[in-house]
Amino acid sequence: MNTFEPGLCTVTFRSLPAHRIVELAAKAELAAIEWAGDAHVLPGDEPIAREVRRLSEKAGLATSYGSYVAPPTDDLPVFRRALDSAIALGASNIRIWPGTRQRDSKDYSTSERRAAAAAIRDMGAEAARRGVTVSLEYHPQSLTDETDSARRLIDAIAHDNVYLYWQPRPGLPLDEALAEIAQIGQHVSHVHVFAWDGDRNRFPLKSASDYWRAVLADIPASRWSGRRFAMLEFVANDDPAAFFEDAATLRQILKR
Repeated sequence: MNTFEPGLCTVTFRSLPAHRIVELAAKAELAAIEWAGDAHVLPGDEPIAREVRRLSEKAGLATSYGSYVAPPTDDLPVFRRALDSAIALGASNIRIWPGTRQRDSKDYSTSERRAAAAAIRDMGAEAARRGVTVSLEYHPQSLTDETDSARRLIDAIAHDNVYLYWQPRPGLPLDEALAEIAQIGQHVSHVHVFAWDGDRNRFPLKSASDYWRAVLADIPASRWSGRRFAMLEFVANDDPAAFFEDAATLRQILKR
C-alpha cells in the first residue's frame, strides 16, 4: 500500500508571504510544502530560500522546490541556479517541466524529444551528485500531457534519479485516471491534488473524495523510496477557509 502524506503547493496562494503560508500549512496539519520557484523562492535568491527553510523547519514541514525550469529550452546552467535554491531551501526534490512550456507533446519531432530526454538526463545526474531528486511536472501542454508521451519520455531519460509527478487533466474521468496511473505509476514520486472540471472551475475537494481515494489506493508500487506527498494545488476562490476544508478532506482521504 502506498503511503502519501498531505502537503501544499504554494502556487495556491501566490499573493501571500511565505510566513503566512507556513502558518496556514501548519494549522491545517500538513506535512510538507512545495515552494513555487516563480513566486516565493526565486532561482538564485538563496538568502530568501534559507529564510523559508528556517520557517518551514521551525513548523516541522518538509520542503520541495517547484521550479519552472523547462528543458531543453532551459539548459544545465539555468537548472544549476534553481538547484542551488532548492538546496538552500533544504528541499530533497526539485520539480521541472519537460519540454517547452505551452507546447503540446504531439508537436515534437523525434529529434526534439531526444534532445529533451538528454537534457533532463543531464539534470537528473547533476541533482543526484548533490543529493536531490528530480521530478517532472505532469501537465497539459508539456511532454507529459498524455500518458503515452510521458511513458516514452521517462523510458528515454532512463535515469534512476528522475521521476514523474501525476495529476489529472481537468475533468479526466476516473476510469481514464486509473488507466494512466497503471501505466506510469511505477515512476511516480508525488501527486498534485485538486477538484476541477473540464472548464477548470474549482470545487471543494470533498466533492471528489471518492475519485482521489480510488486513485491514491490504486497507484502501483513505485521505484520512489522517499516520503511521498499528495499536495493540494489550488482551492476555490484562493480562499484560506476553502483551503482548510480541503486540507481536512485530504487528511481524511489519506487515512483510508
